[in-house]
Amino acid sequence: MASRLLRGSLRLWGGRCAPGSPRSARCSHSGGEHRLETSSAKKLTDIGIRRIFSSEHDIFRESVRKFFQEEVVPHHTEWEKAGEVSRELWEKAGKQGLLGVNIAEHHGGIGGDLYSAAVVWEEQAFYFCVQQLDSTHTNIQLSFIIESSSLLPIKSLHPPMTAGKCIGAIAMTEPGAGSDLQGVRTHAKKDGSDWILNGSKVFITNGWLSDVVIVVAVTNREARSPAHGISLFLVEDGMKGFIKGRKLHKMGMKAQDTAELFFEDVRLPASGLLGEENKGFYYLMQELPQERLLIAELGVSASEFMFEETRDYVKQRKAFGKTVAHIQTVQHKLAELKTHICVTRAFVDSCLQLHETKRLDSASASMAKYWASELQNSVAYDCVQLHGGWGYMWEYPIAKAYVDARVQPIYGGTNEIMKELIARDIGL
Repeated sequence: MASRLLRGSLRLWGGRCAPGSPRSARCSHSGGEHRLETSSAKKLTDIGIRRIFSSEHDIFRESVRKFFQEEVVPHHTEWEKAGEVSRELWEKAGKQGLLGVNIAEHHGGIGGDLYSAAVVWEEQAFYFCVQQLDSTHTNIQLSFIIESSSLLPIKSLHPPMTAGKCIGAIAMTEPGAGSDLQGVRTHAKKDGSDWILNGSKVFITNGWLSDVVIVVAVTNREARSPAHGISLFLVEDGMKGFIKGRKLHKMGMKAQDTAELFFEDVRLPASGLLGEENKGFYYLMQELPQERLLIAELGVSASEFMFEETRDYVKQRKAFGKTVAHIQTVQHKLAELKTHICVTRAFVDSCLQLHETKRLDSASASMAKYWASELQNSVAYDCVQLHGGWGYMWEYPIAKAYVDARVQPIYGGTNEIMKELIARDIGL
């Protein structure tokens, strides 16, 4: 039932107003339907708030929330211990349409808009599911594949990926090259019409479970700059010379598999090259604003979740003969947190609106990523403090949220790099 509701509502309106209902009552992001913003809502995680969404998004959110509550939360501890999720979860998410929300139907998705994808990102953050179903699987990997999919072998990957039967990863980071993509050492050279790939990657999300990996490699060492000599390749699990190293044990996001990958004389056909030769850096730059917006969305959504967890806790916890919520310093701290979160939410929602109309620039995306990820860590610190000793206990959600938050200012380009990009835009 949830699957039919999800697919039916999104396919009928296709990111626009569904026929048969007054426009003013349905598409709030187009100027109709008065909705509360987070600052005025009863809870920051309420369904039916924020003017960028419509009633169709609310129906979608209800089904997405139910999916994460029923299919992910009960298994979270088990997957944390295993360091990976079951493939069954990916397939269930695929059946629900959660792995191709804003991917066109002819590519295997359900044809929703960016706001529909944002609903999934937010609900993942509300239920610690970011680490289970990596959002870059469909929002970044599939974008690369679809944009460069003139070849039939690559087109054949679209339906399996959106169905959860084919898990993707992007291999950019190397032991000696993190935020600086121009420091990549993995390389590929031509051998007739084929390519021979050599190198190694580290910190690769979904690396262990991956069926296909997009690999960033140098293809022209003589280019006028490293950025002009990078290409993207599609490597499939089982190819000779493609070796998956160990699963890495991280501080947080323990249920998300992160691995080392090695490429030893991997022979790739000509169709393994994604897009044009030596245009890889350009393709990456095109997708990075969305990746950074995604991180910002996860950051502010996680902050909203942590705030609500903490508000509920201080209302129940007693100290000095009264609930902690009656202590003025606690009240003031929660007032500060809510203000910071709501102001950040307003900016991130503005970025979502810009990106929906293809107008989000690199500097704005960098601001959103930097600010929201810093906020997430600040909120996590204060919320653990307000939980007292129990906030340090692993069975409490706030403890998991605290360690999960720490990577946000690091991946997707460190926040130091974000500040550098913002400074360049200032003209410094």
